[in-house]
Amino acid sequence: MKAVVYKGPFEVAVEEVEDPKIQAPTDVVVRVTSTCICGSDLHMYEGRTGAEPGIVFGHENQGVVEEVGPGVATVKKGDRVNLPFNVGCGFCFNCERGYTGFCLTVNPGFAGGAYGYVSMGPYTGGQAEYLRVPFADWNCLQLPKGTDHEADFAMLSDIFPTGYHGAHMAGVQPGDTVAVFGAGPVGIMAAYSSLIKGASVVYVVDRVPERLKAAEELGCVPIDFGKGDPAEQIRDLRGGDGVMRGIDAVGYQAVGHSGGTPSKDGAEATGRNDQEQANVVLEGLIDVVNPTGALGIPGLYVPSDPGGADDAAKQGKLALSFGKLFEKGLSLATGQANVKNYNRYLRDLIVSGRAEPSVIVSHELPLDAAPDAYDKFDKRIDGYTKVVLHPHAA
Repeated sequence: MKAVVYKGPFEVAVEEVEDPKIQAPTDVVVRVTSTCICGSDLHMYEGRTGAEPGIVFGHENQGVVEEVGPGVATVKKGDRVNLPFNVGCGFCFNCERGYTGFCLTVNPGFAGGAYGYVSMGPYTGGQAEYLRVPFADWNCLQLPKGTDHEADFAMLSDIFPTGYHGAHMAGVQPGDTVAVFGAGPVGIMAAYSSLIKGASVVYVVDRVPERLKAAEELGCVPIDFGKGDPAEQIRDLRGGDGVMRGIDAVGYQAVGHSGGTPSKDGAEATGRNDQEQANVVLEGLIDVVNPTGALGIPGLYVPSDPGGADDAAKQGKLALSFGKLFEKGLSLATGQANVKNYNRYLRDLIVSGRAEPSVIVSHELPLDAAPDAYDKFDKRIDGYTKVVLHPHAA
C-alpha cells in the first residue's frame, strides 16, 4: 500500500510499504478515507524528536472497516469509524478511569500509545491506504454511514477533542473569560470549545494573520503578540482586568513577542525559527490569569528536544514563575487528551448541527500530495493551516 514515510528532517515521501494484517483476534483493518497532518507531526518532520527514518506518520485517522478479527464483537465490515489518536486497551487501571491517553497495556514501559508517533508504541500510522486498529471494540468510534460530515468527523481523532480537553482542564464554565495562546488548529478548537461551553469572551493570541482572522470569524477577540506583550494587550482591553481561564495551545516551540521577525521562509514557532522561548506562553498565562483562576495545557511539551534553544530546553526543563503561580492560587492541568472521554459527545454535536469543526480545514488533498503539504504547512505559507489527506474516497 501507499503510505507517508519519514525520510529525515524536513523530508517525507509517499512510498509502498507492507499492507497491514490482522495480528490479534481483537484487531480490525480499516480502509482510510481521511487522515490529517497534525502540528505534532511537524515536531517529528523537523527532526525535533527521536523519530527514525522509516516511520509511517499519521495519528488522526478515519475510514471504513475492511477486515475484522474473530474476537471483535461490535465492529463489523463496512462500518464507518473514527479512531482516537490514543491507542488504548479499555481494561487497564488508567483506561477504566477514563485516562485513555495513558493506557498501561498498549506500549509497555510507557503510559500511552498512538498511531505513527515516536515512542508511542509499535502502531503504524494512518497516513496510508490502510490501517490496523488494535482492541477495535474499544478504539473505534462508530459514525453514521455514508459520506456526510467527512471532514468534521475527521477532526474527532485529535484536534477537536484536544481543544475541548484544553477548555476542560482550564475549567471553562458559562460566563467565563478565557485567553487561548496559539491559533493553530488546537488553539482554534480550544477557543471554539470554550464558546460551546459558554464562555462570555475568548481572547486568542497569535501573530499569523490568517489564524487571527479565523479566530475573529469564530467570534473571538484576536490578539497579535507581534504588536506587544499579549497579557498587557488583554488587560488594556479589559480595563486592567485579566481573565479567569487560560489555555496553552502552543507548547515547547513557542516564540515571544520580542522574538524578532519570522524567518524568510515564513516559519512561525517551528524548528526553522531560532527565536524560540519555550517558557513564554506559560509565563504569559501565569501573568494574565487572575488569582484563583486555572490553566489548561494541551500544548505539547517533551522531556527531550534535540533542537532546543539551550541545554535546559534540550532536556525539557523550563524556567517558570512558580512563585507567582502559587501566590495567585492558580491551578494547572496538563497532558494529552483522553479522546474517548469526549469524542462520542462531540460527534453528536456535529450530527445535530451544533458543531462544525471543519471550519479549521484549509486543504483536502490526495495522499500523493503529502510531501508538498508538509513543506507548506511547516512554513505556514499558502494558507496551510489544517490538511486532510484522502487516501481513498469516502
